[in-house]
Amino acid sequence: MNILFLLVPLALVLGAGFAFAFVWAVRDGQMDDLDDPPQRMLADDPTPRRPSAARRSDDAHAPARGRGDA
Repeated sequence: MNILFLLVPLALVLGAGFAFAFVWAVRDGQMDDLDDPPQRMLADDPTPRRPSAARRSDDAHAPARGRGDA
């Protein structure tokens, strides 16, 4: 019976701590958007842009590097 004098206040303190942490997370914006992040994870990446014609022509005239070139 004496253990209840310890466990009941401990449970109240832990409950209040979790309630405070939840309210803090909500006010901080942690719960604002729960649907978009999982949807973005499943979406395809945007297609990469192709290099411009001027850049491709510069790359064509660049010397090829072999294994010995640094």
